[in-house]
Amino acid sequence: MADAVDWNLAAALGSRVVGGGPKMTPEEANQVVAELYYLAREATPLVQETTGLDAYLASQVKVVDRSEWIRSNLDSFQRISEPLTERLENSGAFAREIGSRATGAQLGLVLGFVGSRVLGQFEIFTEDDPRLLLVAPNMVSIERQLDVVPRDFRLWVCVHEQTHRIQFASAPWLTGYLLENIHEYMRLSDMSTQELFSRLAAAVRAVRSGDEQDGIIGAFHSGEQKVVFDRLTAVMSLLEGHADVVMDEVGPKAIPTVRFIRAAFQQRRAAGTSGWEGLLRRLLGMDLKARQYAQGATFVRAVMADGGMPRLNAVWESPDHLPTRAEIEDPALWLKRL
Repeated sequence: MADAVDWNLAAALGSRVVGGGPKMTPEEANQVVAELYYLAREATPLVQETTGLDAYLASQVKVVDRSEWIRSNLDSFQRISEPLTERLENSGAFAREIGSRATGAQLGLVLGFVGSRVLGQFEIFTEDDPRLLLVAPNMVSIERQLDVVPRDFRLWVCVHEQTHRIQFASAPWLTGYLLENIHEYMRLSDMSTQELFSRLAAAVRAVRSGDEQDGIIGAFHSGEQKVVFDRLTAVMSLLEGHADVVMDEVGPKAIPTVRFIRAAFQQRRAAGTSGWEGLLRRLLGMDLKARQYAQGATFVRAVMADGGMPRLNAVWESPDHLPTRAEIEDPALWLKRL
């Protein structure tokens, strides 16, 4: 069976691009790893108390370096890329080789860029139990940049990631829902090479002019894909916005410097939208993710203002209770529907 991606090329290129991270002595590195494992456990009851959700999901915590994060993500991508593999099998041998290497190079570059910035991730598309990944070198790098209290910052991030674990535990249907929509999105992708490059050129022009809405990704949507993409965007906005609210709602009793951390972190996010890095973030659709955090958090706070956390927790009961993209942007629509 042909692979849709040259996974070895993606791993090699991603690891080369991402670099090793900040300088630490072996003793410092061991201390960071040990504290992250401890704080990941400490974050769970804080999330349960804040959200009112206490569902259990078997999962493992793993503190990783940048290259391990890349390899873990490639493993997940390989498991969910069946529709791409099916399409590639129908092309000629030359197209398969060129296509898989091109995709591998693109994926490696993207993961290399993101891998030096991501702090944590709750991985659901795994072979065994889901994994909560904490990227130790990035945690140290960013806490140094922001000049924050390391213990507070690390717990703050752990609360965000443990919130994701609680979300998927409370909605056991959510993993299947996401996978079904991801596969549908992939299957609907059907463009000629000429159309691909035409849309790519249009996307770059839109990004440069600031007119794009969904980053470069939006340029490749057919009408049917746009429907699926909006469903996925709405869910990701909810998940990320909810986790962002919870990490702040935990409050200064557990994280004394939480307000300072949030202000510094927001300033860092804003600084990443200018210059060449800002352009690259927009091309990769990372600004879309930043908007997901902001819009999702606004949605969550609006629902909580209407009926508190119990009102919000209705979203985890059924796929029919998930907000649409329009409802994320206008929470009153969701409140009226439910």
